[in-house]
Amino acid sequence: MAATTPALDLPLFPLSNVLFPGGHLQLRIFEPRYIDLVRECARTGRAFGVCMILEGREAGQPAVPAAVGTLATITDFHTRDDGLLGIVAEGGRRFRVMRTRVRSDGQVRGDIATWQDEETIPLPAEFGLLATILERLSEQMSPPWRNDVAAKADDASWVGFRLSELLPLDPDECQHMLELADPLQRLAELRDILPRFQRA
Repeated sequence: MAATTPALDLPLFPLSNVLFPGGHLQLRIFEPRYIDLVRECARTGRAFGVCMILEGREAGQPAVPAAVGTLATITDFHTRDDGLLGIVAEGGRRFRVMRTRVRSDGQVRGDIATWQDEETIPLPAEFGLLATILERLSEQMSPPWRNDVAAKADDASWVGFRLSELLPLDPDECQHMLELADPLQRLAELRDILPRFQRA
């Protein structure tokens, strides 16, 4: 997957899980470095980058982020019951981190190059079962995009990303699914993983 933009400087939010394009993320914001991140994005209207943590933790010392992540655009702010700031963000394009640096307050910044959106490919008949499983999982788990399933169940990329969110994959598998450049390969690998989750 080739990078398609000159390097952009963005704040990075290393997390223990993966944000996929079109996915939704709810975050509780309490560390000053991330309050600054939210302020910056609210002021400029720009996205921030979400990367899975390779080393470290979400809180405390700066974590080492994965090289491939997803742009996140804040869609809602709210005050949580515990008095902390809560945000909702939506996943956009994927990107590759070209270089990182850590500010004095511990905020990780990255020079990133975004990837093109995946081509819209109709879901091949051989993966029809995956669309059915996605429909059932969305009914059980009620993700924010559950009302979009009927309209988007024929989009191979969308189905693959949404299944990658809902299936109980480990974080490294989720990162692998994010980094795959071919939506049909992603579906094939998800299909091969499915027997692991079947009830005995």
